[in-house]
Amino acid sequence: MPVYDYKCKECGKKFTVTQTLKDYDSKKTKCPKCGSRKVEQLVSAFFAVTSKKS
Repeated sequence: MPVYDYKCKECGKKFTVTQTLKDYDSKKTKCPKCGSRKVEQLVSAFFAVTSKKS
């Protein structure tokens, strides 16, 4: 499952959420500190795991 980084626009808390694509599309992410839904997604690094070719 994808991991998303967010920042709350109300209290300023940064947090990470593991969400399914369905949950991500529903835009129902809440701040764990204040409960606000006014959050913005942050740009974060990612990595891909691939098989090693011989």
